[in-house]
Amino acid sequence: MTMSLLHPADLEPASVATGVYASRRRYARVDAAVLLGLMLCLLMLIPAKLIVPNMTDLGRPALIIAVLMSAWWVLVRCNPRLSMVGPQPIRWVVLLYLLWAILSYAVGFLRGLTTMEANSADRAMLYVAAFAGVLLVVADGLPNWDRLRLVFRVFVWCAGFMALVGLLQFVFWTDVTVYLMVPGLEPKGFVPGFEVRGAGVRVASTTLHYIEFSAVMAMALPFAIHFARFAPERKSRQRFVILALVIAAAIPTTVSRTGFLAAGLMLLVMVPVWDGRMRYNMAVTAAGLLAALMFLKPGLINTVVGLFTGASEDPSVTSRTERYDMVQSYFVQRPWLGRGIGTWVSPQYQYLDNQWFAQALTGGLVGVAVLVALHLVSIALAVIALRRASRPEDRHFCAALISTQIIAIAVGFTFDSLSFTTFATLLPFMMGATGAVWRFTHPRRAVRTSTARWYAA
Repeated sequence: MTMSLLHPADLEPASVATGVYASRRRYARVDAAVLLGLMLCLLMLIPAKLIVPNMTDLGRPALIIAVLMSAWWVLVRCNPRLSMVGPQPIRWVVLLYLLWAILSYAVGFLRGLTTMEANSADRAMLYVAAFAGVLLVVADGLPNWDRLRLVFRVFVWCAGFMALVGLLQFVFWTDVTVYLMVPGLEPKGFVPGFEVRGAGVRVASTTLHYIEFSAVMAMALPFAIHFARFAPERKSRQRFVILALVIAAAIPTTVSRTGFLAAGLMLLVMVPVWDGRMRYNMAVTAAGLLAALMFLKPGLINTVVGLFTGASEDPSVTSRTERYDMVQSYFVQRPWLGRGIGTWVSPQYQYLDNQWFAQALTGGLVGVAVLVALHLVSIALAVIALRRASRPEDRHFCAALISTQIIAIAVGFTFDSLSFTTFATLLPFMMGATGAVWRFTHPRRAVRTSTARWYAA
């Protein structure tokens, strides 16, 4: 009698036949992929200024779901029949992040806080719960590649919608988001308008700032390219080609150095994993987009070039560099643990426009080290998964995840990225995905298939 080398925990729908469900998981209509897709739609399709009445900016519907995800993950871990078998390195980094946040929160109150600082610290702790919830649910909750790709397809479609809104704003100088009002929600806080810069006008789409919009588009672009190349059906690939073009075209509409820097870093990571034909196609496409941009907005190219050649005289750059002495004077007072998480309130102090400075002032060197660890571990897990992966599709996906972490590290120097909730929610989403691909490519079947303890027993 021949023994099968296939463990039941390895069985997935794709390994049997189309439409056949043979997973080791019980069938559920609402799983992590569905909830994450809903969160992405609420996060990216609804303008960021709309919140649940009588709440802070964390009252955005998507962030409420993100906070509930953290409770969901804890409840699952508390049940021995549902918790996952096998290691997950990113859980340990999240634990360090949570321990730092609690310690920093306590340090802030021991220092003594104003009412504004105390409220901001409470808000920061709620965001920590949302950050951890999204990251852990993506890392542990998605059972296989198919569900992961489903969530990222939703992400790309939502990014395409954001890009279309931004392009409409750019072309017609009209705030399209006023037509996206949702009954039961109310606008609160800063509402981004149109800012003229050179020959162009800066737009923010459904986000809160032009720079945030450009960073989100740069993070979405590699995944749009991924599905344009690897979607199973020709019509699907064609749709994603259109989405990729729309997303790429939206980056110049922000007239932001950050967007071009992020797009350049994305290409720096992705080009080595492309073959010669793909590089040629991308070069031709980029040339076509550039020609179209020159035709539609002839002066915009000169404006973009001037952003870099005249950076030393740009007030948006010089105002940042002038804050270095101020940041240093505050940092040396509390270099190790900082002033307390969330206690650098911009209206009370000054706008930093630098996430790494904000992290150093509020969390000290320990806080900076924890944030660096989150990025580096995410990159390491994606690199390990890329080396393990045998299919070009999986390798390309892992490279796209690496590019998002490089982008996040870089844009942290250009604006206070974690203060803008759309970007700050997509960041843990990408980090969690690196943990998921690490698990899917693990040599042990019980790890890569995320077997529940009740089944393994």
